[in-house]
Formats: sequence, structure tokens, C-alpha cells
Amino acid sequence: MKELIKINSRDNVVIALRNFTAGETITVDGNSITLLNDVEKGHKIALTDIPEGGDITKYGYPIGKATQPIKVGEYVHVHNVRTKLGEVFDYTYNPHFSELPHENKHLTFNGYRRKNGEVGIRNEIWIVPTVGCVNGIAEQIIREFKAEVNPTGIDGMEVFKHNYGCSQLGDDHVNTRKILGDIAMHPNAGGVLVLGLGCENNKIDEFAESLGDYDKSRIKFMSTQKVQDEVADAIALLKEIYAEVSQDVREAVPLSELKVGLKCGGSDGLSGITANPLVGYFSDFLISQGGTTTLTEVPEMFGAETILMDRCITEEVFDKTVHLINDFKQYFIDLKQPIYENPSPGNKAGGITTLEDKSLGCTQKGGIATVVDVLKYGERLHTKGLNLLSSPGNDLVSTTALGASGCHMVLFTTGRGTPFGSFIPTLKISTNSELAKNKPHWIDYNAGPLSEDKTFDEGLEELVAKIIRIANGEKANHEKAGFREIAIFKSGVTL
Repeated sequence: MKELIKINSRDNVVIALRNFTAGETITVDGNSITLLNDVEKGHKIALTDIPEGGDITKYGYPIGKATQPIKVGEYVHVHNVRTKLGEVFDYTYNPHFSELPHENKHLTFNGYRRKNGEVGIRNEIWIVPTVGCVNGIAEQIIREFKAEVNPTGIDGMEVFKHNYGCSQLGDDHVNTRKILGDIAMHPNAGGVLVLGLGCENNKIDEFAESLGDYDKSRIKFMSTQKVQDEVADAIALLKEIYAEVSQDVREAVPLSELKVGLKCGGSDGLSGITANPLVGYFSDFLISQGGTTTLTEVPEMFGAETILMDRCITEEVFDKTVHLINDFKQYFIDLKQPIYENPSPGNKAGGITTLEDKSLGCTQKGGIATVVDVLKYGERLHTKGLNLLSSPGNDLVSTTALGASGCHMVLFTTGRGTPFGSFIPTLKISTNSELAKNKPHWIDYNAGPLSEDKTFDEGLEELVAKIIRIANGEKANHEKAGFREIAIFKSGVTL
């Protein structure tokens, strides 16, 4: 079993794959090194003497600079390293493209073909509240509908509660309407009841108009203040929707129709070694099949953004990527907050030292494919291939944004573990085997053996098979537990 990994030949640190104690001797690149400190699994050890101000190099790129002289064999972390990152930058387009190492295998999954040509991997009935005031009524409606109808032949019924839809101005109001509209139009929903109150500023008639061309037999609207018995009237509408949805059947669909979001949370020192590069390998594979992946969490691109910029298919996409990065930095600056207040305490405990360290690991989820488009928050996917999406790193907000963009599911890599799930299937991929062993009811796939003896080709084969099973209807662990949530990005005042 491997005990150490040097990720790139240019690196001057090595990653511990087990706990080490001071005085132990390791051998890297033929050199024997005596450890000067205890070092936990996932953390870094200096391979050379590094002067104060010298670069700490991991993944072949600087992840920070030494705040004091660091000796060979010394533990390298937040106590002797800090970020090198600055503020808003000017960038230059230096395109560099790579050929993907996968052939088209012409795989299929069994999905639901919608009237507008889109494909869903679930056939559920959803209630989408226009305003948080009706969250409780929506739950009551579903309870009483299930008791009266005992629905079969569908994959589930959900209400996606939120706190917004009123007392919002400007971008917050627009974002709420966009995200809720994207959810209402998502192909994983066979039918939707949009439930309003009647006095909110997210007006139900304007909401309906914002959807554009929609299937009126499957998306219906009700304002609870305009009816006497809102529960009975809503149940009547749900019966109409259910009559349509219950007739839907799965059919074979090319894997090129699949859209997958890429996300991480609770990263550790193995994230950039196991789970993230495996997801990147899958992203390249899916794109080779003609499919689509979407990478988000903009603050966790800081420090690795030029790698993505150099992979932009055109200068126009490069310019959109520059705006993606700098606009998000400006958001921090406008609110007088530090741009690089990251990684989190859990990240640091797992071995991640700086934002560059985290970002270089995080962006590996995008593989090596060309970036074909950049989406604004709430914007839906237009182009097959690797897309970038504007959203913060917050797990619930960014995963909701991925679903709202049109992704069918999210691959969520984690070194610490989390039980949550969004309104679309959210597969948890553990970076280490200990997490998978301790939380089997959270974790859907264990990438930990990639640090031991499993090859990435073997891991890819297993992960592809798992993803196809999920697309075919197998429930992710959060779906089994009934954890389905949404969160909407908010940046302004509340009235």
C-alpha cells in the first residue's frame, strides 16, 4: 500500500497517505528524509529546504509561500505557509487544448423523454412555492394528496421549501424567480404545481410568463388567497398532473443527453489525489460521449483560474471566464470581505493549507476538457461539453444552481462527509476509505482505494456504471433518506 504521493515531478512537498511520527525515515525520488515532526494523513512534508518567501509547490504549481525557513522533512501547513494570491487581475488568453483519452462507447441510460425534447432521469411531481409563506400548506397538500390518492407509477413527490419570494429587491428578486423557474422547468419533474400566496412580489402571473413555452398539462398554478379551500383545490390540480405523469415510461437514451454537475465539499488532503481527479476523468469521459458537465464554486477557482482560462475554446469564452472570476472577487470587495477567507477549518484539518491548494485540487473535477461556455447564476445550459457556472462555494447554494442550470445529477466529492441532498440526485464520492466505512449511509461511491491499489481506469468503470444506475432510477443515499433541499443565492437587503 502506498504511504506517500508526490503529485507532480515539480513539487517540493509530498503528501502523507498515513499518519507519520517524528524521527521516521521516508524515501522519495531516491532520497532518504528524516521527519522532523508528526504528520497526519493528507498533510504535507517538505522534500527540500525552502527559504522564507520561497514557493510551496504542489500539483506542479505554487500553492503559497513560506512564512519562515522550512527544513527538509518538516511539516508544511498553515503555521509556516500563506497564500500568494492578490486581488482583481488582468489576464491574457494563452489557449492550450488537450485531446481527451476516451473513445465513444455509445452507452445509453433509461430516461424520460419530455415533450420539448429534453430528458429526465426522475419522474416526480413537485410543488414549487413562489414564496416561503406557503411552505407549510405545500407540505399539507402533499400529505393529504398521498392519503387520498396513494400515487403509484411515479418516482416521488416533493415540495422545495425556501425563505424567499417576497421582501426582496434587485438581483435577489431576479435570482429567486430564475432559480424557481428553472426548477419548475426541470426535466426530472414530470409535473409541477406552482403554489403562490397572492400578495408576494414574486407574482404568480409574472412567474408563469417568465417560463416561456411550457407544457400546460404538466405545470399548473394556484394562488392560495384566491380560493376558499386551498388544499382541496390544489389536490384537484395535482390529480390532473398525476393523470399525465403516471403514464410516463422510461426509454433508452444516448449517454450524450446526460448533464452532470461537479461539486465538492468538506475537502481533505486526498481530495486532489483521489475523488476530484476521478470525477475529472469521468467528466472527460462523458464529454467524449457527447455529454455535458458543469463546474462551479467560483471562489474555489481562485488560484487555479488561469488553467481554466487557457482551456477556453474561444477568446469570447475566455473573456466570460475573466468576468466570472473578477466579478466574484469584486463581490467580496464590495462587501468589504477578504477574498481569500478560505479554506474552512475542516479543510485545514484535512491537510489543505491555502486557497491555491484547495483550488488546484477542486478544479481537477473539470478534467482536461476544453471549456465551451460560461453561465451566469440561474442561466440554463446551452452547449454540450465542459461549462463553468457562476455560484458560490456554499454546498446547498451551488448544488441548487447546478440543478437549476439543467444538470440531471451532481457528483459531490467529500473528504469529511455530508448527508444533504439537493432537488436532483447528489452522489457523494468519498476521498478516503475511512469515511466510506464510517458513513456508508451518506457515501454513494468510495474513491479512497485510488490512493491504495486501484487504477483510475478501474475507478472510472465502476463510477460510470454507478452513474448509469442512478440515471436509470436507482436512488442516491440522500434520496433514500428523504433529504431534498434547495438554497437560493442572496446578496442584498431584506425589506
